[in-house]
Amino acid sequence: MPYLLKSEPNKYSYDDLLRDGETTWDGISNNQALLTLRNMKKGDKLVIYHSNIGKAAVGTAKVVSVDPSDPKNPIVRIAPVKRLKREKPLAEIREAPVFKGSIMFRQFRLSVVPLTDDQYDWLVS
Repeated sequence: MPYLLKSEPNKYSYDDLLRDGETTWDGISNNQALLTLRNMKKGDKLVIYHSNIGKAAVGTAKVVSVDPSDPKNPIVRIAPVKRLKREKPLAEIREAPVFKGSIMFRQFRLSVVPLTDDQYDWLVS
């Protein structure tokens, strides 16, 4: 299943992920976002979205491992795959028919959002 992960680029950007090669996706406090993290599996596809500054989908990543031993704070390791050929700004995402009714816009503050395969494909196209 694909997911969208929101990150504030002044705190941890896609360039930081590219530099580091792998990181633990943490700092999540919202219960619904944590539940989504717990559902992730090794190999799941990810889109990294820069929030607050830039407000655009910027690159892809993948889940490297999930350690669910702490149910309150699953340890999800991710690695970058590639930068998008063209960033997809929030305004464009909002207008795309494939995102009509998306949880991304119903609960905008969620930092971890499940995507449909069609939404993932649209973002990376």
